[in-house]
Formats: sequence, structure tokens, C-alpha cells
Amino acid sequence: MGCLAIFWCTAGHAAQPAGTVQVTGGAIAGSQAGAIKSWLGVPFAAPPVGNLRWRAPQPVVPWQGVRQARSFSAACSQTAEWITHPKSEDCLYLNVFAPDRAEKLPVLVWLHGGGFYGGTAAQPLYDGSNLARRGAVVVTVNYRLGVFGFFSHPELTAESPDQASGNQGILDQVAALRWVKDNIAAFGGDPDRVTIMGESAGGESVAILVASPLAKGLFQRAIAQSGNDGLPMDAGEHHRFASKAAAEAKGLAFAKAAGAERLAGLRAMSAEALQKPAWLPRTFVDGYLLREDLTSTYRHRRQNDVPLLVGWNAEEGKDLAPEILGTDKFTAASHRGLVASLLGHAPSAALLAAYPGTTDAQARASIDQLTNDWWGWRMVHWAALHAKHGSAPSYAYYFAHRPAEPATPCGYGCGAGHGAEIQYVFDNLHLDARAWTAADRQLAARLADTWVGFARTGKPDGKGLLAWPVFDGGNASIMQIGGNGAVTLPDFSLFAR
Repeated sequence: MGCLAIFWCTAGHAAQPAGTVQVTGGAIAGSQAGAIKSWLGVPFAAPPVGNLRWRAPQPVVPWQGVRQARSFSAACSQTAEWITHPKSEDCLYLNVFAPDRAEKLPVLVWLHGGGFYGGTAAQPLYDGSNLARRGAVVVTVNYRLGVFGFFSHPELTAESPDQASGNQGILDQVAALRWVKDNIAAFGGDPDRVTIMGESAGGESVAILVASPLAKGLFQRAIAQSGNDGLPMDAGEHHRFASKAAAEAKGLAFAKAAGAERLAGLRAMSAEALQKPAWLPRTFVDGYLLREDLTSTYRHRRQNDVPLLVGWNAEEGKDLAPEILGTDKFTAASHRGLVASLLGHAPSAALLAAYPGTTDAQARASIDQLTNDWWGWRMVHWAALHAKHGSAPSYAYYFAHRPAEPATPCGYGCGAGHGAEIQYVFDNLHLDARAWTAADRQLAARLADTWVGFARTGKPDGKGLLAWPVFDGGNASIMQIGGNGAVTLPDFSLFAR
């Protein structure tokens, strides 16, 4: 299989077989391209099919002989049309990238975004080779999505030994982290220096794992890029699946719409049939994975108290607003209602004055900017909780760099939009045929170095890097990444209740 087919080879280095490694389940053989080894499509749980559909992840099924780990697994079943990889419910696999002769290196575990309904660890942008070159072992993880990863039902809850159902996708991530804990030393990684990192829904996943008792001891640092929307900050805050009862009621309504109200009937349906009814995947407080809202977790000091690095981008509001609000019709007439829907409560006069909507054009600009600033506030508020109620430091950033323009017209994530920082963090600019500037390449090298440095020491700084202040709750301690000169950050006090 050639380099283009599996999206991980590096220019100038043809892939060669790598030695075998013993992991949970049996022996695997990977590949080597230059100084980087990789193992792709490694199972970390049993296939969640048949009677295991919607169950918590089960142990890996052992195999005989040496399993070839040289190509990605299928993406998890999903409705996202922008993922063109083969899709399957049999998708609980991960990928490992490591430098040759690695020993006791820090580990970065990447959780992809996609709104919990789309995405895959096999996306070319997530190739971990260039991070591995900097002295890290990189793991990218698949987890169940959509109705397969975030579906609750009373019968599912009853059959669960933990009396919980609905957060299967996050439980998959916990299972992957347990696999890393048990196996990463065989690849040259340090199981006691694991950093979880993710963007968008992957960043939300990081927030949940920081809050969950099930993930205790499975990671030692955390990075969240533009993602903490679904986990409620405060008890009673607007949240679509805030309780177990609400999640089960939603599941029952879905089952009725699908035409198979009992669990056995739902499990007998094809993946395609189950994905026809509309389904909005959301995490919720289930009493098992999550015991309470994020603010309560911190106020009672029950979080996984590890160094935390969080941030957001300067222009992602225009990407996120239609997704969050369910419409792209932002008018003066609908402005107040859309603002209330976004915030989950009636807006104050001060907030409406800061984000006015007296004309349709003004309403659109304000909704885009408000969404961006509200997204940033959730990240900053999280960092502030961490700074106030924990002993480990938190760090915050604001990504204001506008990349070189793409070769073809851009429709999503344009400029410093949603996800624009990922190609810099992974130092994978070469995967996108843009007229990259020296500043782009320098920034990619610096961010990749910084992320690996954080995984190594718990601090986002190092030799040749900018001194990054510990976040103290004020905007002055937020690191601006890129942009022309200092930028004026939002008045986050407008979002406080």
C-alpha cells in the first residue's frame, strides 16, 4: 500500500516493515519511514457490534500470530459527509507514532473533533510523525460517534453494571487511555507522562476527562483547543442533555421514531437505518462518567488536578454560530432570541449594547463575534476554575494568526477560523498546498515544540520559545499567538451570571 493511501509516509522515505511489539491481545507489526515508526489500526477494545452495540467498551479480543498494523482502521459509523474513509461500527482502534529507539518519552494522546458526529483519527492532518520527531510518542484515537456513541435508553441503563448509558464515546476514550497506560512503554513512551489533547469535540472530551473520576491517573497533563461547549459549567445551566432522565427520554423518542422501541429491535437494525432519524449527540451528567457539572467538580476539588492548557481562535465564531444555533439566518428581528439561545439565558442590557443587532448586517456581525467571544469565555472560565481550585497551573492562549490563503476558495475554518491551529500544532503545513510563508513555518515549528514541551514538563515553554505566563484569571495572562500587535480581548465579565 502506497504513502498516499495510508496518509502517513513522509517525503523521501518509503515505508518499511518495523519490528513486532507485544500489546494487549497479542503481537503487532508496524512500519518505519525514515526515523519514525508507526503502528496503525491497533485494537484497544472489542468491536462494539451485535449485542455489544451501545455497551461500554469491552476487553480486546486476543489474536494468534502477528497482527499487521500498517493501515488505518475504518472510521466509526457516522453521518459526516466530509469523511470519505470507509466507515464501520467496528472502529475502536488507535494509531501510534514514535521515533526510532524511543525510550521513556512523553506521550500525546489526540482526540479528534467533529461535533461528536463526525471525524476519524485517520485524517491526514492528525499524522503524528512531526510531533514524534520532537521527542514524543503520539497516539490518535477513534471513538464511537453519533447515535452509536451518545445514545441513552432505559434498557441500556438497566443492563449496565454501572446503571448508566449514553456516554459510550467518552468511555471509549477512557478505554484507550487505559490501553496507553498498559502498553505505551513497549513503544518507548512513559506511561506516567501522558498528555490528553483535542480540538472542538476533542477539546470537550478533554474537559470531561479532567472532570471524570474514571480517568483518574490515566493522564498527567491536558490540552483543549477550542472545545468546551457540551459540558455544563454550572448546575442548572442551559444544556441539552443535562440529566440522565433527559437523555433517556430523548433515547426513547428516537427509538419510537426509528420504529423499534425495544433495545433488541434497535440492535437488530442496520447502522444505515439507525442513522436515518435525526440525532444530536451530546454528553450529559450520568452519575458514572460524570457525577456533576464542571463548576461543582472544581469547587469541591474533585477534578483530575493536572497542568492545563486551553485556548481558542480569533475567527471561529462565523463557523460555529450556524452549528450551535441551528440556523444561518441572523436578522435584527431574531437577534435577541438568538443571543438568548446561545447563552442559555436572557442577555443583559450591557451585553446587548456590546453586541447590537439593530440592522440585519449588524446582527450577523454581532452574532459571529458573540459566538467567538462566548466560545473563548468558556475556555477562559475553565482555566480560571482550574487556577482557583487546583494546585496545578493553567495556561490560556488566543490564536490570532491568519494562515496563508488556500489555493481554492475556503468555506469553513477560513483565516483564524475553527480548527486553523491544528495544522500548526502538528507541524503538518506540507499537507495543504498553500503558499506558506516563513512566518507560517516558524509558527508551526514553535507550536509543535511548545506542545511537546508541555507534554514533557507540564509547562508550555522551553529553550528558544516565548515565556508563557501562568494564567491568573486576567486577560493579560492569555498568550496571544500570531496577529499584528496586541489585540483587545472581550470583556468576559459580560458572560458571568
